[in-house]
Amino acid sequence: MTALKCIALIAHDQKKDDMAELARRHEAELSRRRIVATGTTGGRIKEACPSLDVTRLKSGPLGGDQQIGAMIATGEIDMLIFFVDPLTSMPHDVDVKALMRLATVYDIPMALNRATAEILLTPGALGA
Repeated sequence: MTALKCIALIAHDQKKDDMAELARRHEAELSRRRIVATGTTGGRIKEACPSLDVTRLKSGPLGGDQQIGAMIATGEIDMLIFFVDPLTSMPHDVDVKALMRLATVYDIPMALNRATAEILLTPGALGA
């Protein structure tokens, strides 16, 4: 398997603290990757881990999910970690489903919860 180039990080509002904590726990691994994130999630990650280079896109509902989807389709994203809040209704649910569909179509590793993300971010789990 080739080395990962870019990881996309997204978290619904009720999951942003979990994403920031995940970034703190795996800061060393994430520092070796290019990181893109939707707007507010990217800001929270930067607050938790100032040393990480995080490219912030638009907020998810304002097009950030679609920006990441386009990056998946063009081969720029190698892994998606998207902490979904299954208990809260999302007005942009169609965008969320489209993003997950693209990750599946383009066969990139995708974590929708912390347990899976922990496995994917284990050093060496997906290549150097």
